[in-house]
Amino acid sequence: MADRTQIREFLTTRRARITPEQAGLPVYGGSRRVAGLRREEVALLAGVSVDYYNKLERGNLAGVSESVLDALSRALQLTEAERDHLYDLARGGPAGSRHRPSARRVRPGLQLVLDSITEAPADLRNGRRDVLASNRLGRALYSQMYADPVRPVNVARFTFLSPRSREFFRDWDQAATDIVASLRTEAGRNPYDKGLSDLIGELSTRSEEFRTRWAAHNVRQHTSGTKRLHHPIADDLDLGFEAMQLPGDAGLTLVIYTAQPGTPTAAALQFLASWADTQHTEETEGPAVARTTDSS
Repeated sequence: MADRTQIREFLTTRRARITPEQAGLPVYGGSRRVAGLRREEVALLAGVSVDYYNKLERGNLAGVSESVLDALSRALQLTEAERDHLYDLARGGPAGSRHRPSARRVRPGLQLVLDSITEAPADLRNGRRDVLASNRLGRALYSQMYADPVRPVNVARFTFLSPRSREFFRDWDQAATDIVASLRTEAGRNPYDKGLSDLIGELSTRSEEFRTRWAAHNVRQHTSGTKRLHHPIADDLDLGFEAMQLPGDAGLTLVIYTAQPGTPTAAALQFLASWADTQHTEETEGPAVARTTDSS
């Protein structure tokens, strides 16, 4: 089972955000000392005794049945991602996750798949958001992130520790919130990943912005959406993305970015691809040298 502190703080923060009115409970006169629901109100909504709910909120989810977890999810109005997170906390992560570190390498066959995607940026990431492999356009898209010499490249470390990230992500606040929510989800799913714990410790120590968001215990499934970026070469980009887990490579996610045809972003992406090809040519063949002719 996950650390009791994580369980207690998750349940407490979920309870605090729901008002009696939102839960359909009667509200009587007088001031309330809590921002959201009281423990006894959650117990009533979940159909368990107050003593039993107090035990659960103290972090003791050992042996809790699925029916109770489902009742808690309904009482606390959890999203699908939050419900899955609660299950992970209660069970110590999905079956087979115990002591399973995040993937560190990518099979050569997967790199070939990435390289075959030539008109869209694409990369492969693990649960810690290490970028383990990219195609040429993907590396060009995140060139600001690759400028950091630390390897493997990590999206969360770039977001919170690199000053370049605040210009690169045009919606920096949303990007920061999303990456923390994804790391919180992974921590519940894979609680024994030392590399993940070390990353969270590093970010918590070095970034107040990260600490504040981490304490909120928000989780989400971030599988599609839009990235609003400012690239130093291609300027502003509004890219759709799809993130797909690979069943045959546990812990790896393929992320592909696309642009609507005929849009300024599509044109900018073509320009970025040309720039990436130029950079690759210079790296492999050296810069072009102008030829001179002897007219004498």
